[in-house]
Amino acid sequence: MFFLEVKTTLGIQSVLILGTLGMFFMAITLVSIVVFHQRRVIRFNKQIQKMEEERQQMLLRASIQFQEEERQRIAADLHDDAGPLLATARLYLNENLIHQEPAVQLQSIFSAKQIIDDSIQLIRNISHSLMPPTLKNFGLEAAVKDLFEKINGSGVINASARFHDNRQRLNDEQELLVFRILQELVTNIIKHSSAGFIHLTQNAQGEIVYFRIHHDGKGILQKDFEKMEHNSSGLGLKNIQSRIRVLRGKIFFEIDNTHTYYKVTIEVPREPVNK
Repeated sequence: MFFLEVKTTLGIQSVLILGTLGMFFMAITLVSIVVFHQRRVIRFNKQIQKMEEERQQMLLRASIQFQEEERQRIAADLHDDAGPLLATARLYLNENLIHQEPAVQLQSIFSAKQIIDDSIQLIRNISHSLMPPTLKNFGLEAAVKDLFEKINGSGVINASARFHDNRQRLNDEQELLVFRILQELVTNIIKHSSAGFIHLTQNAQGEIVYFRIHHDGKGILQKDFEKMEHNSSGLGLKNIQSRIRVLRGKIFFEIDNTHTYYKVTIEVPREPVNK
């Protein structure tokens, strides 16, 4: 009887020990799985962070390249056009002018004035290319409608724009960036899509302003945009993306469910209006 009780006790202890060891190994296994998973998550997050940093650097380089090209274009315009005009005006107004006949002096002064007027107009045109006067004086809605009226007046494309909720305007910097984005998009549509119509709408919902461009030409989808913006040849798209980033906005390229037209949507969060 005593030996039976001892044997039973030993059996129970063995089961308890084996059970404890089994639970211990299960706990170690679970901890190992959790640690392994956490390490994978950390590595994945680091990869995501690295990719985001690379993306930011790419957009920054695109923005810098865009600014540099703008400076070079302005410098070229001033050098090639304004420079020769002013140099010619100086020829008419040289120190020998006082020794000329009055009639010759008058003609030289008149010619120099005409050249100076042309130079002023040229510089004004360059200035307008940086900040369109309609945008500066009347805002984004007027500038966009003016742009679309000019396109529509060509008789090649039926272009129209309609703002539904512009009572609370974006600030000056935002309006300029949005105008440049829309200008780039519309230019690309005209040049590459063979579209018959372009229609732009503006809406607002809460603190987000939406701009949508519809056209019936050949377009691109979001995956095409993301692929093309990484190519060296896609500077215009990089400029769009860099401006979108400055706006803290979003851009989407889609096609209608009926596959009859393409749509580009820009989302821009409002910021305080400049005083």
